[in-house]
Amino acid sequence: MNKEILRLAVPNILSNLTIPLLGMVDLHLMGHLDSSVFMGAVALGGVIFNFIYWGFSFLRMSISGFSAQAFGGRNRQEMSLVLQRGLMIALAGSFMLLMLQVPVAQIAFRLLEGSDSVKEISRQYYYVRIWAAPAAISLMVFSGWFLGMQNAYYPMIISVSVNLINVVCSILFVRFFGMQAKGVALGSVVGQYSGLVLALVFFFKKYRWVWQYFTIKIEYLRKGLTRLINVGRDIFIRTLGIIAVFTFFTSKSAGLGDITLAANSVLLQFLLFFSYFLDGFAYAAEAMVGRWFGAGNKAYMKQTLRLLFGWGSGLGLLFTIVYGVAGQHLLSFFTDQIEVIERGKEFLPWIVILPLVSFGSYIWDGVFVGATASVAMRNSMVIASVFFFFLPFYLLYPTLNNHALWLGMVLFMLARGVFLTLLFPKLMK
Repeated sequence: MNKEILRLAVPNILSNLTIPLLGMVDLHLMGHLDSSVFMGAVALGGVIFNFIYWGFSFLRMSISGFSAQAFGGRNRQEMSLVLQRGLMIALAGSFMLLMLQVPVAQIAFRLLEGSDSVKEISRQYYYVRIWAAPAAISLMVFSGWFLGMQNAYYPMIISVSVNLINVVCSILFVRFFGMQAKGVALGSVVGQYSGLVLALVFFFKKYRWVWQYFTIKIEYLRKGLTRLINVGRDIFIRTLGIIAVFTFFTSKSAGLGDITLAANSVLLQFLLFFSYFLDGFAYAAEAMVGRWFGAGNKAYMKQTLRLLFGWGSGLGLLFTIVYGVAGQHLLSFFTDQIEVIERGKEFLPWIVILPLVSFGSYIWDGVFVGATASVAMRNSMVIASVFFFFLPFYLLYPTLNNHALWLGMVLFMLARGVFLTLLFPKLMK
């Protein structure tokens, strides 16, 4: 079974590794311009798209779980209809997002903190990158569906291609055409649409049979659509908790000054880099737990869990050691601005302990997604975000300042894993 876990996890890890690479390159490009304002502006604009894309991430997660269960139950018609329903929601949501892009920007920049110069550059970034939304959201559906079909290879090729094209285009637009933040945004647009074209090519190459099960009959679509929306609603609320925490984190960082915003943005890349390794095993959990859940095989599901948590704890320990030993050197990769590096060193110890306290939350997320146990995911996230991030922050911020943000982040990640551990026995009944 370890071989099966690695067959699903390793491609996802390889594809995920290109995602932090993209963030690192963006920060590197902005960090070597003539002002720290550009780093903060891209980070602030990135918060808005984190909100948007994480908001739609319920599609990837719910599609993954439902398609894996249909695969385990060997129900070809349901495998196909899961994809059709997901694409319908993706296209409708993308259209609404483009129609409402101006009011979305007005609300976002009114809520987010930051200097006028940071916000002005961030607006330029936003109005270019927003046009990538239809491709990015549709790719979530295809990636989730491919994974549910126990195919981790296609999502890997698509993700790696998207991010490598993005990196190359961003370097080209920034370094050779002098487009600054707009160049990074345009690189994202080109990368996402290239990925969508590749996803369609793969789909027609291997899954052409799906077309015969697509339907315009409302009764077939509505039956599964209602369940998808109900699960998606819970996962959306759960995702809103993550969005609220990370958006608040960046916004409050901006309120502490451009240097602190830049330093916290760099340190968050450390957390994201670790998360993409753990997400590889979380995606494996989605596919395998969903398959065993759909087939009603609890024995295999328990065996899978033991192995997954072995991998998760090992990676958590490894990253804690790496960040403890080489963390200060890694800061210098992102920027050559001394004041940003020195500010980052002050808060580096929080990053060192995060992998050990957070690995469980990633594995459990994959397990509960595969079982489509969305209510438990929703409730645990609400408790963790309200009582273990926001409450400690407001109590301690007057004395700890930026340290209160990082303490809240550590408690938030730990609480997510603890609560899902407590709720798992109910799932197995």
